[in-house]
Amino acid sequence: MKKIEEINDEIREVLLEEGAEGIYKCYQCGKCTSICPWYQVDLYDFPVYRFSLETAMGMVASSEDKNELAQEIDKIYRCVGCEACVDQCPHGIDTPKILRAAKRLLVDFGSYPETLKSTVQKIKNVGNPFGEPIENRADWAKESGVPQFQEEMDYLFFPCCLPAYDPRNQKVARATAGILQQAEISFGILGTKEHCCGEVVRRIGAEQVFTQVCKANIKEFTTSGVTKVLVSSPHCFTTFKNEYPEFGADFETLHITQFLSKLIDEGAIKPAKEFNKKVVYHDPCTLGRKNGIYEEPRNILKSIPGLELLEVEDFNRNLSVCCGAGSGGLWMEWDKDERIVNVRLKQLIDTGADIIAVACPYCLQMFEETLKSMNSEIQVMDVTEILYEAL
Repeated sequence: MKKIEEINDEIREVLLEEGAEGIYKCYQCGKCTSICPWYQVDLYDFPVYRFSLETAMGMVASSEDKNELAQEIDKIYRCVGCEACVDQCPHGIDTPKILRAAKRLLVDFGSYPETLKSTVQKIKNVGNPFGEPIENRADWAKESGVPQFQEEMDYLFFPCCLPAYDPRNQKVARATAGILQQAEISFGILGTKEHCCGEVVRRIGAEQVFTQVCKANIKEFTTSGVTKVLVSSPHCFTTFKNEYPEFGADFETLHITQFLSKLIDEGAIKPAKEFNKKVVYHDPCTLGRKNGIYEEPRNILKSIPGLELLEVEDFNRNLSVCCGAGSGGLWMEWDKDERIVNVRLKQLIDTGADIIAVACPYCLQMFEETLKSMNSEIQVMDVTEILYEAL
């Protein structure tokens, strides 16, 4: 920690204006550090409890030494926004929000990781983090016969950038569409008219770009007559539901597991085929801790004949360990022995499951990419893929 005479009142005031007002509630108990997924990685020192104090002293990203500043930036961008610290904090201090204030400051000065700069620029220029042409956004839906959204339709299906462009996640979008079609749900997609929800750029600290894509989506949703949105990604879900209203959005958002669980309870969907596998469900941070959706995905899996549902002992629901993809982590490159995903996968594999069930495209990609280098036969499937196979 820097010497106390280096306190910078100016930086502290800027960070407070950017949303770090929770710093004064911290009394340094250290509970946040013990619950942080980086604590379980063990090879990287990530003292979460110090961020509030350092912010109050204006000591965040304040070094004039190039190497020290680089280390500070790395530390700030290690936070994956999983909110385990928020969940366990006696005062409910939002440390990811404090760090987001620091990230906004760094973005304003262009002092943030190059990989994240590229992600932000692609979303700004073409509306997705991959830099893919906007005209290809609806290609996943062609073979499924998913129609363009019309105002008289009940739901807009917004699949997220990963299911729209990533070949593996496209299978999730098609499975979801197939279930909705079998249940005779009135829905469509906007395809080339939609942009990234912007969640990742806001977590990175690029607030201006977030505002740009947010307003573009709200304008298109409003013009198209959208009143209800179904999403595959918890990241889209929490952004549409909790953050778009700041900018005047007026539509209802449901995560697909909420919607499908309700249809199963009502008898509109009846899984009939046996799925004789041991399945362990991984709670995504953004769906679980941030939005309290724990039972709906499990309800779907329990409704499937032959499926044996397992749990990660001690680390499920609000104590689930992050996959490491949040807040730009999906695009960051850390040493292979310094990855949160390795910790979580070991926990999941140790249950003896045949399949890891997920309800987030970020988790799906992180797990599958990491499993390629591990000696394990375990598979990863989205909850919707499992349900679709059982219909």
